[in-house]
Amino acid sequence: MQPQPLPDAQPQPQPSLHLAPAHEQLAALRRRTITSRALLEQYLRHIDATNPALNAVVTLDADAARAAADAADRHLARTGKPLGALHGLPLTVKDALETKDLRTACGSPELSAHVPDRDADSVARLRAAGAVIVGKTNVPVMCQDLQTANPLFGSTENPYDETKTPGGSSGGPAVAVATGMTSVELGSDLAGSLRLPAAYCGVYALRPSIGIVPTRGHIPRPPGWLTSSDMLTIGPLARNAEDLDLLLDVLAAPAPAEAAWRIDLPAPRHDRMAGYRFGLWRDDPYCHVDKDTRALLDQVAELLRSAGAAVDDGTRPVDFADSDRLFQRLMFATASATAADDGFGADIAAAEQIPVGDPSGLFLHSRTMRHRDWLRANEEREQLRVRWAGYFATHDILVTPAVPAGSVADQTSVPVPRRSITVDGEKRPYFDQTAWLNLAGLVGLPSVVMPAGRTADGLPLAVQLIGPYLADRTVTAAATELARRLPGAHPV
Repeated sequence: MQPQPLPDAQPQPQPSLHLAPAHEQLAALRRRTITSRALLEQYLRHIDATNPALNAVVTLDADAARAAADAADRHLARTGKPLGALHGLPLTVKDALETKDLRTACGSPELSAHVPDRDADSVARLRAAGAVIVGKTNVPVMCQDLQTANPLFGSTENPYDETKTPGGSSGGPAVAVATGMTSVELGSDLAGSLRLPAAYCGVYALRPSIGIVPTRGHIPRPPGWLTSSDMLTIGPLARNAEDLDLLLDVLAAPAPAEAAWRIDLPAPRHDRMAGYRFGLWRDDPYCHVDKDTRALLDQVAELLRSAGAAVDDGTRPVDFADSDRLFQRLMFATASATAADDGFGADIAAAEQIPVGDPSGLFLHSRTMRHRDWLRANEEREQLRVRWAGYFATHDILVTPAVPAGSVADQTSVPVPRRSITVDGEKRPYFDQTAWLNLAGLVGLPSVVMPAGRTADGLPLAVQLIGPYLADRTVTAAATELARRLPGAHPV
């Protein structure tokens, strides 16, 4: 049923409010200048008109969303108080996060009929804050690709160029945000799964500090598992940096079983750009970036200096090659947790035939490493964390490229071993796309990827801001300040 507004509420037609930032939508909902149901209907019409050409939203739950929006409107009319920080806000969720009574397939034919009986912990936090879940967005099969296509739902298109990939695994979420089908999204990031699509689709993404957002209910692992990868984080995508903070405030909390303690993230280190000490890592022989990206980093450096910030472009926190190799070893190891016994046995036998130290054996040796070897690799990671902490004793933010170049060609029809990318005319390994992003992922540091410019062909270019552990508000605040000075920092 349609909710009846209070006598003093006078909603006015706002046909494009769904394209406004989430915090503006929430302000309008609280002022009662629009109802949640009316805002939802704007979104549903926009999804109906926009999604067929892009295939970002793959499961729509219009009836349940309408019921939730109506309930939010009735609550506000009855009490005058919002349900929570996200009261009545329609949004979509990555189809890797379980949603109660709503199919969560994670792009896998084996999960095509999977309808969870409870929400992922992070989704439950959104609902508790008053969010209205509209539907689910597309991912590659089990989130295991840097592109977004699967046999169940097909391929998601890059909104800037249909011949380019939107990235993965949060390709559907990034496209939905970029095109206004949702103002914010809930996604996940292990090896750049939030930040790579954000870079290719011209939106913002925050990989939060490891451990501050509960991960239970994320696929993979399989449905029913309580644990997840030791490098996985759940985080937001948005059309501006302020809305990243909006979702961070809701998401950062202990898991329900650990409710005896709380997370109190520190405020930003500085309240104006002139107080910040930036490190700048423009390029590196291990993963060269293209000329457009180098020019963008030069522009960012000048903007930071002109705003009064200190910029140090001569130091490096870690050795890039060593860090990336360790990331790969630990990523391959954690992915083996759910391997079938017979398949894992075959991996062990195959690994034993490859000499230790042979680069061709990196995957199998890492995937089948003994627990003693994992403990030593984990010790290396802890030593790296100490090095990063030392770096951030004298720096507040490290600015790096997000990716080597603008979005690469869609290669859905090409087997993964034969895929590659091209950077300034040079053929490069396919997984170079996420090397810069993995610097933060290995050690669990907060990282924002933000749009910062365009290529000559109009594709988005992005930068990455990495901060100290638990300084999530520092990186979002710095991104907000930088966005105010960058003409390419606003999605269109």
